[in-house]
Amino acid sequence: MSRGPRRTGSSPAARGRPLFAGVAGALATLALVMVLLAGLSLWIYNGAGPRARSGVSTTVILRKGAGVAEIGASLRQAGVIRSAPLFLAAAQVTGAARHMRAGEYAFPSRASLRDVIARLRRGLVVHHRITIPEGLSSRQAVDVLDRSDVLTGPAPLPPEGSLLPETYEVVRGQSRASLLKRMIDDRERLLATLWASRQPGLPFADADQAVILASIVEKETALAAERPHVASVYINRLRQGVKLEADPTVIYGLTSGAGPLGHGLRVSELAAPGPYNTYLNAGLPPTPIDNPGRASLAAVLDPSSSADLYFVADGGGGHVFARSLAEHEKNVARWRVFEHAQAEHQALAGAPIPPGGGSAARSFTPLEHR
Repeated sequence: MSRGPRRTGSSPAARGRPLFAGVAGALATLALVMVLLAGLSLWIYNGAGPRARSGVSTTVILRKGAGVAEIGASLRQAGVIRSAPLFLAAAQVTGAARHMRAGEYAFPSRASLRDVIARLRRGLVVHHRITIPEGLSSRQAVDVLDRSDVLTGPAPLPPEGSLLPETYEVVRGQSRASLLKRMIDDRERLLATLWASRQPGLPFADADQAVILASIVEKETALAAERPHVASVYINRLRQGVKLEADPTVIYGLTSGAGPLGHGLRVSELAAPGPYNTYLNAGLPPTPIDNPGRASLAAVLDPSSSADLYFVADGGGGHVFARSLAEHEKNVARWRVFEHAQAEHQALAGAPIPPGGGSAARSFTPLEHR
């Protein structure tokens, strides 16, 4: 029995198996490569970044309007990231590219790419602190702002007594004018609150007069606990129509708030006419003489209950108070003894002797008794 012709080629199915196996292998290899690349990307994205070139962080200032490519280049140049293209890709994939904010950033040493992008997206810019001490005049406060290399733009001179002395947080590039407006707004809010809860019967026609007196109290004592008592002395004088006789107002009239007088008040200066000379003029001066702080504003609107009309330095940083001129003169005499002993000690030690005895030694001492 004869057999048919023998088949020498493989079947189509058999021929397709090696091709399919090759494609499957290539796809598997590609998938493995993609998995490895994804894993590597995630490792780079979450892993530690470059070490700071100096210190514990790296500061980078990103200009307003900078694109993602420019930001990446700036970060790479500063040594915050290793690869600008990888940063660009990560920013695009995570959607952070559209939300990055300009400003000054401090990136910790070894910060991951993920942390870097998160900081930029959340706008975690560096905050600087600027302190305006209590008792500075508006001119002096503007000088503080002008010396800052963080703030920008001009600082208009605000009205005397309109600022709230505090420590303020600012960011690089913030305008001086905006910070001044914040100080004014904060003072307005605080004053409105204190004025609404003030003691009844105070001798103020309006809140502005309270600020004037608070500015005097601010200059007369540095002790917060003593300010309500000092305020009560001035308020008693206002109620009785007695001249305030406050050295700080005379000094302001001579300097216009530019700075310290530089010498003790002279009799000729105390006798010189002027709107701020409270030895010659009854009542309050026409404007505040500085920017009083919270404690002084609160003190004049909630003063201590006392009948005192005088005070003088006690030699320990505070003051001694008195109801009568006779009692006050005894306190002044004790201060003069202390002042003389202090001057002798400084002379023996070779230290400079301050001019006069300071304004506190003359507080409420009439000219004829000097």
